[in-house]
Amino acid sequence: MGAAFAQALAARGCDLVLVARNGERLAENAAVLHDTFGVNVAVLQADLSTRDGVDAVKQRLLDQTDPITVFVNNAGSGMYSPMATDDATQLRAGAELMALVPMELGGAAAFAMKQRHSGVIITTASVASLAPMGAYAAVKSFVRMWSESLAIEVGDYGVQVVAFLPGWVRTEFHQRSGVSTSSIPSWLWLDAQRVIDEALNDVERGKITTVPSKRFKTMAFFAKHAPQRLVHKAVKKLNKGRR
Repeated sequence: MGAAFAQALAARGCDLVLVARNGERLAENAAVLHDTFGVNVAVLQADLSTRDGVDAVKQRLLDQTDPITVFVNNAGSGMYSPMATDDATQLRAGAELMALVPMELGGAAAFAMKQRHSGVIITTASVASLAPMGAYAAVKSFVRMWSESLAIEVGDYGVQVVAFLPGWVRTEFHQRSGVSTSSIPSWLWLDAQRVIDEALNDVERGKITTVPSKRFKTMAFFAKHAPQRLVHKAVKKLNKGRR
C-alpha cells in the first residue's frame, strides 16, 4: 500500500521521500511519480528488518533542516504462522517489524513534529485488529492502540496521529507473505487507491482513526458489537484454507 499512498500524496502536490528495500524499484517509482505529478521525489533505500535500516529512516525523520511533514508509517509483512509452536523465530521477527519498528519510527517522527508544532503521522494497522485473527491481528491491535495513545499525547502540540485500519486490499502483500486468500470472498476486496483516498480524506477531516469504505466500517462494527460466538465463527470461516 506504500505505492498507493505515494501516488495519492503526489496527486495532492506533496514532495516525497520513498523508503523501501529494493533500490531499483524505488528509482523506477520515483521517476514515474515525478514525471506524472511534477513533484520532487527522493529515495532512501533501507531494510527495516535491520538495525541499520531503522537508524537510517529515523535519522531522516529527525532532520529538522528538511522536515518530514507527513509520515506514512507502513512497515509490515504477513504474520500467519501458527501461534502454538516450539519455534517462535518467525513470530518474533514479525512482531519486531510490525510493532516495535513502527513504534520507534513513529515516536521519532512525533518528537520532531512536536518541536515544530505541526505534522501528520499515519500508521497502518488493520481492521483485523478488532477481531481474534491470529498473531497478525494481535500485533496490529497493539499498533492501533499505540497510535491512538500517541495521538492523545501529542495532539495538543499540533501533531495529528492517525491509525489506518484497512481490510482486504488488492496489493502484492498477501502474495509476498505466501498466504492463500482463497477463503476470502471476492466482494471483500477493494482497490488500494480507493482505500487510500478515503483514508486521506478522513485525515483531512482530523480523525485519529480511519476505517475506509462502508464495507470495512461494517466489518469493524460487527467485530466490536456482534456476539462473540458469531465473531469467532466468522473468523474461523475466513481463516479456513489460509495455511
